Amino acid sequence: MFPLTRKALSESLFHTPHMCMKIKWKHDQGVPDSISRTDKMVRIFLQMLFLIGGALTARGPHRGFLDLMVEDEALEGSGFLPPIVEHHRHRILQPPPERAMPRQPLCPFGCQCGRRVVQCSDLGLSEVPADIPKDTTLLDLQGNKITEIKDDAFKGLHHLQILILVNNKIVRIHARALVPLVSLQRLHLSRNNLLEVPTSLPSSLVELRLHENKIRKVPATALSGLAHLYALEMGDNPLENKGIENGAFQDLDRLAYIRISEAHLESIPKGLPSHISELHLDGNKITTVNDGDLKGLAHLSKLGLGHNAITAVANGSLEGARNLQEVHLNDNKLTTVPRDLRNLKYTRAVFLHNNDISALDAEAFCRTNGRVKKTLYTAISLYGNPIHYWDVPPSIYRCTAGNGALQLGNLRK
Repeated sequence: MFPLTRKALSESLFHTPHMCMKIKWKHDQGVPDSISRTDKMVRIFLQMLFLIGGALTARGPHRGFLDLMVEDEALEGSGFLPPIVEHHRHRILQPPPERAMPRQPLCPFGCQCGRRVVQCSDLGLSEVPADIPKDTTLLDLQGNKITEIKDDAFKGLHHLQILILVNNKIVRIHARALVPLVSLQRLHLSRNNLLEVPTSLPSSLVELRLHENKIRKVPATALSGLAHLYALEMGDNPLENKGIENGAFQDLDRLAYIRISEAHLESIPKGLPSHISELHLDGNKITTVNDGDLKGLAHLSKLGLGHNAITAVANGSLEGARNLQEVHLNDNKLTTVPRDLRNLKYTRAVFLHNNDISALDAEAFCRTNGRVKKTLYTAISLYGNPIHYWDVPPSIYRCTAGNGALQLGNLRK
C-alpha cells in the first residue's frame, strides 16, 4: 500500500474532475437548495477530516493520516514502540516493587506477647528465655523452674517496669543480672529459695516482694541506694534479728510499708526508717515491746504485733509513735491493757482479742481528767479474754463512737 500524503488526500477528495463536474452539473440543473445544503455539509465534514489529519501528521513531513493508522497497527504487532512510549509502557506493565515489611518484635517460644507485655508463666522453663522484645514493660515468669538468674538474662531490657518471678526455684541472682533494668519499679521474687536479699538492685525500685523464701540475712548494702522504695515485703522467711545488719534500712528515705511477718524475730528491728507508716511484725517470737523500740517513728499509723508471745508493753514504748491510728496486739499473752494507749490521741482501733486480760481500768483507753481524745474509738476488740461485760467501767464508753465499738464477744474456754 502506498502512503497517502496530505496533498494527495486533498486532491483526491476535492479536485477530481468527476467531483467538480458533478457539483457543477447539479448547480446548472437547478438542484433544490436542500440538496445543495447537503453537498455543503459533506464538504465541511471532509474539510474537518483534512484538518485532523494535518494536525496528527505535523511532527514529520510527507506523512498522511492513513500513514499514521497503518504504522501504529504495524508497531503494535511488531513489539517495537518509540523510546518514550516504551518507557511509559514499561512503567505501567511492570509490577510495583515489594516494600520491605517492618520487622516484628520477637516473642519467646510458648510465650504470649502483646502491648509490651510478655507472659511466660507456667511453662516449665529452667532459665529466662532469650529473644524477649526490647520494649517490654511487664515480664511475667512466675510458676516455672528457674533456679538461677545469670548476668545477661535481662540484657537490653531498659524499659522493663514490672518483673514477676514468683513461685520458681531461684537460689542465686548474679551480681549484675538486674543492672540493665534501669526502669524497673516492681520486683516480685516471692516463693523461691533465696538465702539473702539480692544485691545491686535497680535504684528505680518502688516495690520489692521477697516473702516465702529462705532469707536469713539482710546485708547492710543490699538495700542501699533505693531512695524510691515504698514497700518492702519480707514475710515468711527464717530471718532473725541478728541477720539484719546495722544500717540495712538507712537509705530508704521513702519507705512507708514494711512487712516482716511470720519470721523468727524476737524483738522489733532497730534502725527502721523514720518515714514508715505501716509496720507489720505479726507471727514472730517477740515477747516484749521495750521503751525506745518505736522511737522516732512519728509517721507510723498502723502497728501489727499480733500472733506473737508478748507479755508486756513497757510504759512509754508507744509514745514514740504518737500518731498511731491502729494497733494490733491480738493473740498474745497480755494480762493488762497497755498503759500507753490512754495517751494516744489519734488511735481509732485497738485489737486486744485472744489475750489473758481479766480486768479493765477506768482509764484503760482514755483519761478521765478532762483530756479528751482527738479521735474516738471505732473499734476496741476484747473478745476471747476472761472479762465480762458487767466488769467494763462506764467511763470507757466516753472514748468510743458508740456502744457497738466495744467488742467483748464470748469468753474463750
